[in-house]
Amino acid sequence: MTEGGKLLVVGPVYSGKTTLCQCLAGMPQMYVKTHTVQLVGDAIDTPGEYIENRILRHRLKVTASDARLVLFLQDASALSFHFAPGQASMFGGPVAGVVTKIDLAGEKEVGQARELLNLAGASPHFAVSLLTGEGLEGLKAFIAENLGFGTRLSTTGPRAPG
Repeated sequence: MTEGGKLLVVGPVYSGKTTLCQCLAGMPQMYVKTHTVQLVGDAIDTPGEYIENRILRHRLKVTASDARLVLFLQDASALSFHFAPGQASMFGGPVAGVVTKIDLAGEKEVGQARELLNLAGASPHFAVSLLTGEGLEGLKAFIAENLGFGTRLSTTGPRAPG
């Protein structure tokens, strides 16, 4: 993926950032708490605390210097939202929204998550289930188109460990 640039993945704790990065890289999905910025494939995986704790948000600006595309993740089943209105404007490039865990939420919750991502300035939006793979092909195509990754993204869906 490096020929096109890097992908920065931002969202609160338990929103599916690491799982999405693993899925995009074709790696088995296994939960690992992200304590520091990690490179997973060519995606930059950020700790959820960077968006949840206002004091740490400035670290996203520094981390974003290596990214050409930013993804804001919002868990459709979550009862909280941590992005500020217009927050996408803090990044120099495009910011897209990803509604995760759609398999755990109804249409109403998915719609609300999309509205919140829109309020944060993220556009376009993608609704995905990292458990079933629903919606991943559209997201992968968008990433490939915007970063020039071509076929270097994993073409398989989610993989179980082992």
